[in-house]
Amino acid sequence: MQKEYLTVTNIAGPLMLVEGTEGIKYDEIAEIRLATGEVRRGKVLEINQDKALVQLFEGTTGLNLDQSRVKFLGKGVEFGVSPDILGRVFDGLGRPIDEGPEIIPEEKVDINGLPYNPYARDFPSEFIQTGISAIDAMTTLVRGQKLPIFSGSGLPHNDLAAQIARQAKVVPPLDGEGEKEGAGEKFAVVFGAMGITFEEANFFISDFKKTGAIERTVLFVNLADDPAIERLATPRMALTAAEYLAFNQGMHVLVILSDMTNYCDALREVSAARKEVPGRRGYPGYMYTDLSQIYERAGRLKNKKGSITLIPILSMPEDDKTHPIPDLTGYITEGQILLSREIHHRGIYPPIDVLPSLSRLMQKGIGAGKTRDDHANVTSQLFAAYARGKEAKELAVILGDAALSDVDKKFSSFADKYDNNFVAQGVYEDRSLEKTLAVGWQLLSGLPREELKRVKDKEVEKYMKKK
Repeated sequence: MQKEYLTVTNIAGPLMLVEGTEGIKYDEIAEIRLATGEVRRGKVLEINQDKALVQLFEGTTGLNLDQSRVKFLGKGVEFGVSPDILGRVFDGLGRPIDEGPEIIPEEKVDINGLPYNPYARDFPSEFIQTGISAIDAMTTLVRGQKLPIFSGSGLPHNDLAAQIARQAKVVPPLDGEGEKEGAGEKFAVVFGAMGITFEEANFFISDFKKTGAIERTVLFVNLADDPAIERLATPRMALTAAEYLAFNQGMHVLVILSDMTNYCDALREVSAARKEVPGRRGYPGYMYTDLSQIYERAGRLKNKKGSITLIPILSMPEDDKTHPIPDLTGYITEGQILLSREIHHRGIYPPIDVLPSLSRLMQKGIGAGKTRDDHANVTSQLFAAYARGKEAKELAVILGDAALSDVDKKFSSFADKYDNNFVAQGVYEDRSLEKTLAVGWQLLSGLPREELKRVKDKEVEKYMKKK
């Protein structure tokens, strides 16, 4: 029989100290019964001999030291999984908030997950189409990859996240030279929103319902005024749902987490409440380990049909790439997609800056039998031409247009057309990879053939539109 303790000796902010405890474990869930009969939940943050430090999910308002009863449940935070979670909206602790029926779970799973044996992992492979040209062609998303989006305050990362969630899919190769496992079958999206406003939450929910994307989506919503401790559980809830869908139901799952900056700020808040020694900019020294425990739950497992692909989105404070959050994220993940404020101010959506963006696993998911045989070369040529066009524009700013050669002027014009025709697209425009590559070839057709040194002659003859 579980004991109830009446030994609450101190309450400070969201924290409560319980003395005289026995057999309590770190991360264990506690139920606190108030004198009014109300029951709240909390989590054990620290144990010192017979003392347990508990942080409440709902806060400590209304608690008193004499009449509050504390019962420890002997288990951590769990999420009840079932195929019925698809199409549902949950709060940050996995409770339904969409006025639907309660989920009858097949099992309850600890949200911290289980560590995978590295030998059991399979290498990320196969192309995932997002319908966004700047991603599909230039920073290709590969099944099982961790590819973050680095944004900034005021940039449209929420619009981009919703668009990816709506449009992402596994597609067969264009050249028909291979058969992609699971192409067009059983694709799901798990969306974890952390620290967002009420208006943003309504946007995501209404957008997914309006477009029908909600049917294949599991949505977890943690609002800005929800407790910080709940925010720490939200990405783990999302990944627990993803692991069930991927490895129990055999689905290809795309997990989108936004905004990881809000998550890390909550981590700093909890760390400060525990009076831990702060690290860089006040964040705890274990933030790298904490982030890796989240990010490394993505991937593929041998002898498992499903996969988990992860897109964490974070807003860089003051657009600083050296800030601890993007800095540590970059060490753990396989590349980054960078949103540019300068491109955004020019009215281009999505404002993806392709030059500093990178997908380190791109080569594993493109080419003959996966996308198309010219994908790698045309991407390389577009990248080189765009970089040269940007250099020509910078030179013109210093020396004037008269200092540019005719070829440089063509590259300068190419850079403008690339931003306006290739990168720019509508919020609800779902471009196929075939159309994306066709736009790329059309842009390259405006450059002299002798300058196209990264594409093969047979590719030019096959794919470039002849004048």
